[in-house]
Amino acid sequence: MAFDVARIRGLFPALGDGWIHFDGAAGMLVPEQVASAVSTAMRAPVSGPGGAFPASQRAESIVTAARRAVADLVGADPAAVVLGPSAPVMLRRLVDALAERWTIGDELVVSRLDEQANLAPWQRAAKRVGAVVRWGEIDIETCELPAWQYEQLVSARTKAVAVTLASGSVGTRPDVPTIIEFAKRVGALVVVDATYAAPFLPLDINALGADVMVVSAQAWGGPSVGALVFRDPDMIERIPPASLDPMARGAARLELGPHAYPLLAGLIASIDYLAGLDDAAAGSRRERLVTSLGSAKSYHAGLLAQLSTELLSLRHIMVIGSAMRRIPALAFAVAGKKSPEVAEYLAKQGLCAFADDGTSGVFASLGVGEVGGAVRIGLAHYSNVFEINQLVRVLEELR
Repeated sequence: MAFDVARIRGLFPALGDGWIHFDGAAGMLVPEQVASAVSTAMRAPVSGPGGAFPASQRAESIVTAARRAVADLVGADPAAVVLGPSAPVMLRRLVDALAERWTIGDELVVSRLDEQANLAPWQRAAKRVGAVVRWGEIDIETCELPAWQYEQLVSARTKAVAVTLASGSVGTRPDVPTIIEFAKRVGALVVVDATYAAPFLPLDINALGADVMVVSAQAWGGPSVGALVFRDPDMIERIPPASLDPMARGAARLELGPHAYPLLAGLIASIDYLAGLDDAAAGSRRERLVTSLGSAKSYHAGLLAQLSTELLSLRHIMVIGSAMRRIPALAFAVAGKKSPEVAEYLAKQGLCAFADDGTSGVFASLGVGEVGGAVRIGLAHYSNVFEINQLVRVLEELR
């Protein structure tokens, strides 16, 4: 492994603010190459596509390159990549299109582990057409999402199964391949939210078997751009279009133009950044992504193990969940203190972290609101052992 965190930290000018950033739940900081790519594209003449002049051709080349970059990230066909402003917007666009063919009594399966962005579109569409929403429940002690329950959750009336590849709240990585296997037995569409997994795990949509995968560049330090990636490009043609252009074909059928070309340039640069996380990565961009994200996975597993072990040794700290497979994200509660109070205390010590009152989402299902909420810790590519030690030291002093 050649994951040089000191080198990686040097790519982030924002780290010069002197704060320790455990606010990964809102997305990582932006590396210099991404900021430069966006600003360069904004200075260059870029017009709408379809023209015979250079500014128009530049726009087309940026879109084409962005599709290729996302395709390399998830192991897909560039023709299967739909681009848009954010993952929540893209999800809603997809769900609204799918819902045009649902009827009363059809069923959708979602999970308590998912973030609101991957729940609200399905719930709203179900309410609109009279469909039934069924829930995958989580184990309140471990925060696991047992895959076996999906054998009973899906039925002949199940139209879609939506599930996260990893939780940004408690870090759990559920057994998505088994969930997909149960869904395929009844012919249900499977939509996997890879927003929180993408910065830390090599992705392969074909090996996973998902029909659609959702990613958000903000999660790994890219611009505000999201993408829907289809395993089969032909599936896009079978979905009711969202485009305002009646002649749109392929991925453009689910895109509302014009694209934000400077942000797409930043998206490309951000995926190139991911491909360069490991100094030893070589080969095509896809091969370098697999190597680099594999190294990131190993590095962060070590950091997370250290943080979890040390927090568990503090009697006044309750770590929420103990899933076997995780991304580097966790949540904890402090005995006798409400989460906003803890987050404010951390901020006074120069540490960035988010408080959650526990009244919605994953934490509501776990009853975390009854103990004053939780503090969310999200590690990033630039997180290091020193920062872990600082967090533990500060929490030791919080009595």
